[in-house]
Amino acid sequence: MIPVAEFKQFVEHQPAFKVLKPWWDVLAEYLTVAMLMIGVFGCTLQVTQDKIICLPSHEPRENLSEAPCQQLLPRGVSEPVGDPRELSGLRNNLDLQQYSFINQLCYETALHWYAKYFPYLVVIHTLIFMVCTSFWFKFPGTSSKIEHFISILGKCFDSPWTTRALSEVSRENHKDPAAAGRAMVTMAAAAAGPGKAGEAEKEKVLAEPEKVVMEPPAVTLLDKKEGEQAKALFEKVKKFRVHVEEGDILYTMYIRQTVLKVCKFLAILVYNLVYVGKISFLVVCTVETSEVTGYASFCCNHTKAHLFSKLAFCYISFVCVYGITCFYTLCWLFHRPLKEYSFRSVREETGMGDIPDVKNDFAFMLHLIDQYDSLYSKRFAVFLSEVSESRLKQLNLNHEWTTDKLRQKLQRNAWGRLELALCMLPGLPDTVFELNEVEALRLEAICDITFPPGLSQLVHLQELSLVHSPARLPFSLQVFLRDQLKVIRVKCEELREVPLWVFGLRGLEELHLEGVFPLELARAATLESLRELKQLKVLSLRSNAGKVPASVTDVAGHLQRLSLHNDGARLLALNSLKKLAVLRELELVACGLERIPHAVFSLGALQELDLKDNHLRSIEEILSFQHCRKLVTLRLWHNQIAYVPEHVRKLRGLEQLYLSHNKLETLPTQLGMCSGLRLLDVSHNGLHSLPAELGLLQNLQHLALSYNALELLPDELFFCRKLRTLLLGYNNLSQLSPQVGALRALSRLELKGNRLEALPEELGNCGGLKKSGLLVEDTLYEGLPAEVRDRMEME
Repeated sequence: MIPVAEFKQFVEHQPAFKVLKPWWDVLAEYLTVAMLMIGVFGCTLQVTQDKIICLPSHEPRENLSEAPCQQLLPRGVSEPVGDPRELSGLRNNLDLQQYSFINQLCYETALHWYAKYFPYLVVIHTLIFMVCTSFWFKFPGTSSKIEHFISILGKCFDSPWTTRALSEVSRENHKDPAAAGRAMVTMAAAAAGPGKAGEAEKEKVLAEPEKVVMEPPAVTLLDKKEGEQAKALFEKVKKFRVHVEEGDILYTMYIRQTVLKVCKFLAILVYNLVYVGKISFLVVCTVETSEVTGYASFCCNHTKAHLFSKLAFCYISFVCVYGITCFYTLCWLFHRPLKEYSFRSVREETGMGDIPDVKNDFAFMLHLIDQYDSLYSKRFAVFLSEVSESRLKQLNLNHEWTTDKLRQKLQRNAWGRLELALCMLPGLPDTVFELNEVEALRLEAICDITFPPGLSQLVHLQELSLVHSPARLPFSLQVFLRDQLKVIRVKCEELREVPLWVFGLRGLEELHLEGVFPLELARAATLESLRELKQLKVLSLRSNAGKVPASVTDVAGHLQRLSLHNDGARLLALNSLKKLAVLRELELVACGLERIPHAVFSLGALQELDLKDNHLRSIEEILSFQHCRKLVTLRLWHNQIAYVPEHVRKLRGLEQLYLSHNKLETLPTQLGMCSGLRLLDVSHNGLHSLPAELGLLQNLQHLALSYNALELLPDELFFCRKLRTLLLGYNNLSQLSPQVGALRALSRLELKGNRLEALPEELGNCGGLKKSGLLVEDTLYEGLPAEVRDRMEME
């Protein structure tokens, strides 16, 4: 006997696959089990008990076609009775072996094939149905996707984050509806002005009765490990969605196997209805065995015909029900677009409006999931929402960046403000806004920042830096930052990425922008209007502008410092600078300038000018600086200037002159007439000598002559008795004049990189010079008298 367990492998697959089996597939599976049992039972009887019993017929051969066996059955009688002639004891003269031979021969030749092979056909057809039903679970091209989907689906369903996200949505939906009204009143009052704001606040307090605030139920907390697992799930869902939505092999395979089952059902139904009547209890057998047995016709009894007939009708009934499920499946497949799945109802229920609709195989599997339990797709949708993912990232960030950890990163920046700098984080931790002592916030390489309402807790915040960190700011926080923020620095790939809310901060005093204009817009250099920035005093722009942005004139009445860094791109139009009447500091760095712009000479309030890293070769226009009567600092360093014109003597009010990193070989004697000069930097040039007239600079405190080709210093240089810093390193000096001792205020002296053999002992007369301020080779220092060295080493 064949045990049913032998067929277990045809129907056994992972229990998790049941979520992809709708009710009709489950019903069809039970029907195939029933049909398989019928087939196995029939096969067992066929093998062990099925036989045919034959008796010789005494009818003449010419009457054989009239079915002599039918005469043995009286009308209305369902079971055969003995023939009267048999009862009379008619002998057939056949032995046992002859009967056995006839039985086997008639079984093979006279019994209809349907009656013989019916149980085997049932088993074969049932196995085909089973294969058709579960083939897509086994086929390599589909099983891998299904297994991956089921694995992710189970993790999403069981993830604590799913419960957390849905609970948060539930809390938001049940918040006090009056909160929105109170917020609107506050915003309207703020827009109306301070006086009306106070009245509105007073009316609000009087109108609202005292309420008892009920705390919402606590949301399930996630530990760090659960948060990381949920984060990994989001990545898996993203990759799986991209992979599965590319094709529709699952959908196609399911349709093909369903169509195959329908065709198979129709074929089985037709031939079974045609041949089921061939299962007969009495069978006429006509064989040429007269030479062996003496008879040519026999009347045979098929012992299991009655039972097989009942099994056949039972099997046909199951097949019909199975066929109905197949037709229903086809109607379900073609009645609606199963290659598209909409989460509209989930979006409305959960409030996560960003859950995307899906297509192809992803959509088809979700339709099947809904037939099992729609809760699966609802919980799975949480991991398709970018809002949900951002909330999870926020939660993980808060776990990682605690208040204590952030407080350890606080330090004073170059401008003396207590700064918190965060770099390359997936988001902005909420714990940042618990540090209300923060004065400066620097965010670098943090994507998609949306400032939460907690930003208003940073009551001391004055400076904000956004370095490749696009940020969105709600309107309510714009009102807060509008009067709170004093300095903002924004660095991005293109200047059009600068957030628009930046240009509405009316309390802003410093605006620093860094980015490039697109090539087609670089010549126009269009920048957002600066009219709202009524208190802006410092504007810094690092870009590739072809001209000074026209919007700079919007702040001409109060702008005091303008810095344009062009990264080598040539700045052509500078006429708009003339409108900056109160400008005190101007930086035109790396702007490709070959001459000093004439527009600069119209700036009567200008005090500092920096033309660093341009292409200046001649500075004959320096005479025109006499119109800039307040000019005290002139930086012409990092250019290609070959000489300084004599007109420099006109700049009597100049206090600082930077000419380093140029191509100077001499200095004009007229430079000594700049009596107000306190700092002169001519380092990194090609100077061979110095004019004696430098000794006239009685106010000079800082003189940088390093990295030149000086061989001798004029004695007159040491008449500059106020000199505190003298940098002579890396020249060709062979000796240092003893008159250096006259520089009693000298506190820093650099002599490294020269050809000095000894230092004058008069250095001991420089009362302010200590060992730390003397930069010279150790051997030269050791050559000084011991008492000089001791004095320098004294604190």
